[in-house]
Amino acid sequence: MWGIVISIVMAIIIGIIGDAIVGHDMPGGIIGSMIAGFIGAWLGPVILGSWGPVIGGFAIVPAIIGTAVFIFILGLASKMLRRAA
Repeated sequence: MWGIVISIVMAIIIGIIGDAIVGHDMPGGIIGSMIAGFIGAWLGPVILGSWGPVIGGFAIVPAIIGTAVFIFILGLASKMLRRAA
């Protein structure tokens, strides 16, 4: 039970940090940050490998970098869709 709670809290924190690094306003508030955190926690270790401190099953540094990359790509896609409309 506590593992799930820690994972959710870590995903939210990682999502908020990744959003702050990129400077985009992540849609969805805390839920959007949590989803971005989970995707970044998956994407970061795939790209960079699993290194650094691990909390709640997340390698923190690659997860934050992966979240920042995901939010950056999401922001670019959003801008392209707004121009096309």
